[in-house]
Amino acid sequence: MVTKDDFFCDFENKWCPGCGNFQILDAMKDTFTRMNLAPENLLIVSGIGQAGKTPHFLKCNYFHGLHGRALPVATGAKIADHELTVVVSSGDGDCYGEGGNHFISAVRRNIDITLLVHNNKVYGLTKGQASPTSDKGFTTKMQPGGVIAEPFNPLTVALSLGAGFVARGFSGARDHLARLIRAAMTHRGFAMIDILQPCPSFNRVNSHAWYKRRVVELPDPPEGANDLEAAFVLARKWGDRIPIGILYQKQGPTYTDRLEALRDGPLCHFSYDKEKVAKLIAG
Repeated sequence: MVTKDDFFCDFENKWCPGCGNFQILDAMKDTFTRMNLAPENLLIVSGIGQAGKTPHFLKCNYFHGLHGRALPVATGAKIADHELTVVVSSGDGDCYGEGGNHFISAVRRNIDITLLVHNNKVYGLTKGQASPTSDKGFTTKMQPGGVIAEPFNPLTVALSLGAGFVARGFSGARDHLARLIRAAMTHRGFAMIDILQPCPSFNRVNSHAWYKRRVVELPDPPEGANDLEAAFVLARKWGDRIPIGILYQKQGPTYTDRLEALRDGPLCHFSYDKEKVAKLIAG
């Protein structure tokens, strides 16, 4: 029986007090435990940023990659062993900014991975610049006059590209978030959760209290979650009422389902001719 202690890691954590990452990490541990998922059967891939440090605090397989490059690494890992559970831990800047093109490709491929985006609407690691999801008018030391661009909406983009599982969570609703993560991980295909979280150091607008007054949980289990038009309406809601929960869910063939080479099992289990590989490398 798997327990939270199985994922315990004593790596020093330097997240700021009050950071939503703590609750997201705890929700992840709770989910893995309830799913009885052994650490050796789990791979977490991350990029650069405070969210990218998440796998450091979990005892499991992990790959800490380059800025914005977590999704292609996760894609390669899933193709090599499609029986492995793969989770990506990323931030709004890491995933939607530097990794925006990879985000689009992962959705289109419907690769069977779970993407958890810690969205604090600011660059928390590099001292508070505006991120792709920062609201118009948001001021920082780099944008003293306020952000002039419209915020990127990852939910509507994912829906428009045909994502099979799209959800929004909130770090301050830990139990609700844990249920969302489990639902995403049990969905076959690309599953994403955009997780709203406070950054107490660099985002003094979208605080824990600010979200608490606004987030509204959608029915669980979701009603009409296969209604794409309704999902778009929910994804666009912001301001005084912000819905959290599963916005859309629809099953479809995954990327690895479409690859004939994987029908006989994971690539990592195949044997290969070392001499032929050596000749190929030698040119």
